[in-house]
Amino acid sequence: MSEKSMFLDEVKIHVTSGRGGDGVVHFRREKYVPRGGPDGGDGGRGGDVLLRVDRQLSSLSPFRRKRHFHAQDGTPGGGSRKTGRDGEPLVLRVPRGTMVKDAASDETLGDLTSDDQTLVICRGGRGGRGNARYATSSNQAPRMAQRGEPADERWIRMELRLIADVGIIGVPNAGKSTLLSAVSRARPKIADYPFTTLQPNLGVAELDDETSLVLADIPGLIAGAHEGAGLGARFLRHIRRTHALVHLINGMAEDPLADYAQVNTELALFDERLSRKAQVVAVSKMDLPDVRQRWDDLDQAFRAVGVTPLAVSAVTGEGVRELLGAAVQAVSEAEPEPPEDAGLPVYRPEADARAFEVGRDPDGTWRVKGKAIERAADMTYWEYDEAVRRFQRTLTKLGVESALKEAGAQTGDNVRIGEYELEWQD
Repeated sequence: MSEKSMFLDEVKIHVTSGRGGDGVVHFRREKYVPRGGPDGGDGGRGGDVLLRVDRQLSSLSPFRRKRHFHAQDGTPGGGSRKTGRDGEPLVLRVPRGTMVKDAASDETLGDLTSDDQTLVICRGGRGGRGNARYATSSNQAPRMAQRGEPADERWIRMELRLIADVGIIGVPNAGKSTLLSAVSRARPKIADYPFTTLQPNLGVAELDDETSLVLADIPGLIAGAHEGAGLGARFLRHIRRTHALVHLINGMAEDPLADYAQVNTELALFDERLSRKAQVVAVSKMDLPDVRQRWDDLDQAFRAVGVTPLAVSAVTGEGVRELLGAAVQAVSEAEPEPPEDAGLPVYRPEADARAFEVGRDPDGTWRVKGKAIERAADMTYWEYDEAVRRFQRTLTKLGVESALKEAGAQTGDNVRIGEYELEWQD
């Protein structure tokens, strides 16, 4: 037997990819070659930011000490058409079971459930073009180049969720932790009062040399758990990953059938898929005389609603072997569920990247906001006239020029695009 314990772990970090290296304006200058032509090389690509599953990790605690991560920038190009060096990607290692979401939109970016699985969080900026790329038959000595693409950045939220074959569920004080400790070497905190378990625990039960089960002891679910009562919503999310459920019924409860219905109602209200998971129902605490005395009535009551319960006692071991055997069968018959990010590509560029809006700042300066136009401004060499003219063509192509005219921009007005302030010339 082996032991494994894990808790709900959540962190928020800021990641930034590497900026692309700048392209350069350079002309070949050698003895006896007075007009060698443009040979400025491209900049290197910035490094990506990736998350990769490391099976040796069991928590997200390293990210509590450091919250900001930056991949390496690409280096500038050089003469003789030399391309700059690409920035090294930044690989952040996370434990298996890490759910990744965009902190701003709460959009799921990935569900990392298998060893060595990799997720690209931020793409590195592409390198800027050198002036050798702009040479044409009509412009054989272009004095323009392109700066590297800016880095991509975002806040992400990572949440570690349990991965288990079977989730042990039930109302508080049903004996879930006692059962887990009886079938594995896990040592959860146990006491005779509700909510002893404040964090999920994992245990591995080995039935024979070839068969084992990973079980998760899910803290007790009470009425309103799907809305967060008793921290229920936090723990219900762990049940999504399990293949089957062991529903433990407290044999000493006033109305065990009502407890059974309550827990299943909370599952259905939180996520209908949870209510469809196979359940092995067991009445606990059969070592107590009062429970033994009422067993026949409980058995009949559950059978009347289509459920065949098992009688178990974690203290004496009664029925535990049969319970584990039924759980193994339920797991083997369960249909695998797709991960929560099924159908999502690793990286999705914004569909409205070319969109922009025109407004005015309090000081009267026109302000143009938009991802594509701000990046174009950031990648422009303003000291070269050809590069500025190229940016003006971009303004026309994206519709910014006509939008400013319609908004009432006049010659001599100042226009801010990203960090740059320009003078408008109609």
